[in-house]
Amino acid sequence: MIADNIRQIEAELGGRAELIAVTKTKPVEMLREAYDAGCRKFGENKVQEMVDKQPQLPDDVAWHLIGHLQSNKVKYIVPFVTLIHSVDSLKLLQEINKQAAKHDRVIDCLLQIYIADEETKFGLSTDEAEQLLNDPNLETLTHVKIVGLMGLATNTDDENKIRLEFRGLKQLYDKLATSTRANVCFSELSMGMSGDYQIAVEEGSTLVRVGSAIFGSRMY
Repeated sequence: MIADNIRQIEAELGGRAELIAVTKTKPVEMLREAYDAGCRKFGENKVQEMVDKQPQLPDDVAWHLIGHLQSNKVKYIVPFVTLIHSVDSLKLLQEINKQAAKHDRVIDCLLQIYIADEETKFGLSTDEAEQLLNDPNLETLTHVKIVGLMGLATNTDDENKIRLEFRGLKQLYDKLATSTRANVCFSELSMGMSGDYQIAVEEGSTLVRVGSAIFGSRMY
C-alpha cells in the first residue's frame, strides 16, 4: 500500500515538486517500506523521534526537520539534518550556525512564514522575514544558508482560501529571493501537505510534506 501511494503521489507531482514523506509517529518498518519504494526524503516533527530513527535507516536518507525547533535541541540534529524547514527567529538561526560550526557543516534552512488564519501556527510575519534577511548579524552566520520559505495553510475545506494563502507565500518568496546576502540563495518553497499538496504545487511549491496520504492516519 505504501509503495502504491508513493507511486501515485509522484505521478501527480510529475516532477514539479519533490516529495517529503512525513514519518512522524510511524514505526521504522514503515519508513523502510517507503525507502524500498524509492523515498529518500523523510520529514519529522520532533527532534527526539528523528534522532532515534536516523541510525536505523540507510545513510542516503535526507532528513528534514519540519516541526517547531527549540534552540536547546538544535545540537542533536545538526550532525545529520539535511534541511530545517521551521526557522522562525534570528536567535534560532544563530544557534544552528553555532552548532553547525562544531561539525564543520553548512545547514540549509527555510524561514517559516505565518500564513494561516489560525492561532496555533508558528512562523514569521512578512515584515519579520524581511527584517531578518536585512539584519547585519546575518553576515556572520557562515554555517547556515537560507534556501527558501515554508508555510502551513489554514486547516479548512475552503480551497480558495488555501490557494490564496499559498499564492501569497509564493509572491513573498519571489520578492525575498532577490536578496544579495552571501548566505541567502532561494531554491525551495515548502508548502502543501496530504490534504492540499495539489493546490500547493499549482501555486509554485517545490517541496510537499505528505504523511497520511502515504502511511494512513497518524499513530499516537
